Amino acid sequence: MVPAQFKVLSEAEGACVSVERPNGKSPLLVICEHASRLLPERYGTLGLSGEALESHIAWDPGALAVARGISEALDATLIYQRFSRLIYDCNRPPESPGAMPARSEIYEIPGNAHLSAEERRARAEALYIPFHDAIRAMIRNRKARGQETVIATVHSFTPVYHDKTRAVEIGILHDEDSRFADSVLNAASTGSPLYKIERNEPYGPADGVTHTLILHGLSNGFRNVMIEVRNDLISDEDGQGVMADYLTGLLQQSLDA
Repeated sequence: MVPAQFKVLSEAEGACVSVERPNGKSPLLVICEHASRLLPERYGTLGLSGEALESHIAWDPGALAVARGISEALDATLIYQRFSRLIYDCNRPPESPGAMPARSEIYEIPGNAHLSAEERRARAEALYIPFHDAIRAMIRNRKARGQETVIATVHSFTPVYHDKTRAVEIGILHDEDSRFADSVLNAASTGSPLYKIERNEPYGPADGVTHTLILHGLSNGFRNVMIEVRNDLISDEDGQGVMADYLTGLLQQSLDA
């Protein structure tokens, strides 16, 4: 039982995880760890400016809209985190400094400085554990009804990072199992490419970004991929729709391959 002073979410704030299309027929299970910039009420602004709370350090702008577009088009189950990664980054294990960072990119995060072991544990129990338990439960249900599962996580990244411009527009990421990523890259290479697409860019396994893939893809022997989209391409509904359509095509080709 978490002591009251460490309670992360109120009853009114509800569950930290949301599931859409739980009975989706597609093999694809879409996951969005950084879907929201919402902070639990008890944390206020964590001492951050409005600009910081709108920025990439709080969430992956556009990622949820793209994930939803893919989910709708393919009738694929979507699972996403309802709260900001500033409180807990669900693509990091509890022992990782990046799970509850005191600094992210150019921003100091006062509300994450000098966290006690109790506070870190409370956040993990409130956000990380229920999120990944929900994914495990969904996988168990799919196995029970004989449904294949292929994991796809959806993220976005900034066009400029530490003053360096990123030319890559879509990153197709994988850890040790590259089967599905290879299929997506093969699909993207046919015809005239619409975007600059690269393997394990702008991040890769060495950056610790494949935690969810390892936890639910590699551990189960499932094909899996992490998709990173440069967020200036999905900053509005039109861009999000175009990107969701494009990625849906790649993913469907890869599932059929």
